[in-house]
Amino acid sequence: MRPGSIIWMPVLALLVLTPNVGYAHEVRPGYLEIIETEPGAYKVLWKAPSRGGMVMRIRPVLPDECRDERVPSQHRLPGSFVERRIVSCGAAGLAGKTISIEGLSTTITDVLVRVTHADGQSQTVLLKPHSASFQVLGAQPWTRLAMSYVHLGIEHILYGIDHLLFVLGLLLLSRGWGMLLKTITAFTVGHSISLALATLGMINVPGKPLSAAIALSIVFLAGELVRAQRGEMSLTIRRPWLVSFGFGLLHGLGFAGALVQLGLPKPAIPLALLCFNLGVEIGQILFVVVALALMGSLSRMDIRAPSWGKSLPAYGIGTIAAFWFVGRFVAVL
Repeated sequence: MRPGSIIWMPVLALLVLTPNVGYAHEVRPGYLEIIETEPGAYKVLWKAPSRGGMVMRIRPVLPDECRDERVPSQHRLPGSFVERRIVSCGAAGLAGKTISIEGLSTTITDVLVRVTHADGQSQTVLLKPHSASFQVLGAQPWTRLAMSYVHLGIEHILYGIDHLLFVLGLLLLSRGWGMLLKTITAFTVGHSISLALATLGMINVPGKPLSAAIALSIVFLAGELVRAQRGEMSLTIRRPWLVSFGFGLLHGLGFAGALVQLGLPKPAIPLALLCFNLGVEIGQILFVVVALALMGSLSRMDIRAPSWGKSLPAYGIGTIAAFWFVGRFVAVL
């Protein structure tokens, strides 16, 4: 059975297109950075994600002992709300105290928290809707820090429905296991390169035009799927790995948004970049494995779909992507 078999297309397309259409692009995580400048005194940086000009209603809650030393400064950046504070938490400091994110339990996003103590030891925690608080400790093993970034990468790709739709299109377009492997590998290499360049600050692309371009790339791929089903040929159909590499560079810039907007300190970037990218690859592999498993299961069933049903996935993907593109293009204007 080849990966491009059409018998499983309608069901797989419906499974992917139905959930979370409103979250076509990945949900940005929040970021809380707490740096101890002297015993009991801290600089606090809070970044809350925003979409369409609306700031997500979540906020950090520090222990009752913490008091602001001055009026917090607040301003907006593209895609986020930023607040800076100077707080005093008493002689005992934050060690052993609990910090929580109010409102996180009602969202589908995460918050990455980084606490740096005066002696240089740090603690990094990834808070989730079902686990919105943590206890401040001392230093933690680097392996735990690495896993936080891996988890962030996995969730980033699995919530990025537009990225998954593009991968689905590559699966449908690739003919034969060898071509499928080459195509997915090319996409991985492409987005890994641009992810690294954007995270390191070598490339800076505005978020709104980028989102529109990502949607347009899916529209293009859907069009190539239609041409392939009609028996036509093109460079994309003959060598899908070339297109997957090129558009992989584009999608990698979208992946980088999660790390770039966190504003991580430079020493933390290499580990974050490596582990976040690893998480993205794990999430992508999970999606591909599930898709191929479903394909194998449906190929064993005696399903007689109407002839028009064979084109449903390509037109469905293209329609949804076109809807996203129009909305994102209007946002750019």
